Formats: sequence, structure tokens, C-alpha cells
Amino acid sequence: QVQFVESGGGLVQSGGSLRLSCRTSGISFYFTAMAWYRQAPGKERELVARISRRGTDYSDSVKGRFTISRDRAQNVLYAEMNGLSPEDTAVYYCNTDPPLGDNWGQGTQVTVSS
Repeated sequence: QVQFVESGGGLVQSGGSLRLSCRTSGISFYFTAMAWYRQAPGKERELVARISRRGTDYSDSVKGRFTISRDRAQNVLYAEMNGLSPEDTAVYYCNTDPPLGDNWGQGTQVTVSS
């Protein structure tokens, strides 16, 4: 059974940092392209960072501030987020890239105050 369990979100001030984690199971994590997605209130879910055998890639909105990484031994995906702004407020999810249908975790809420 595919599972994604995100954690690490919270409330931070503008300019602060957070580290998100995503524990995965039920997928071949070692070989699978993974991504972080986020959904802000009233907006569509968007991909913000991806990691694959070709390397990493970021949306323009987070480039230079977010770093995606993975621990293949532990099947864990990470997102290091620096220089957070209120525009980063959203629920953050991890999933494969492209995402596995409706197999979404509960996400982790990130709230950035100004």
C-alpha cells in the first residue's frame, strides 16, 4: 500500500526556515522521481520541487530558497525551506513525479506570518 506521511510544518515568521520530511512506503523509492507539492487556500495544488536521477528542479517561486533531497536508505524525502514569506503559506505534500493518482498523504501545514 502506497503511503506518504509528511511532517515538519509549522508557524514561522517571514524570513524563517523549516525542514519538511516525508516518509514513504509502498513505492520503489530508490528509483522513483519524487516531488514536493503545495496547495494554498483557494488555489490549485502546484509542484514546487522535484528530484530524479537527472537532478533537481524548482519552480521559479521557490528557486534559490528551497532544497529538495532524499535519503534512499530510509525512504525519506526532505525539503529545506529558507527565506520563507507569507506567499509560501500552504499545505505541503510529497508524492511521486508525476503523482500517483489519488494517493496523497495528509500534508503538513506551513504558515508564514509577516
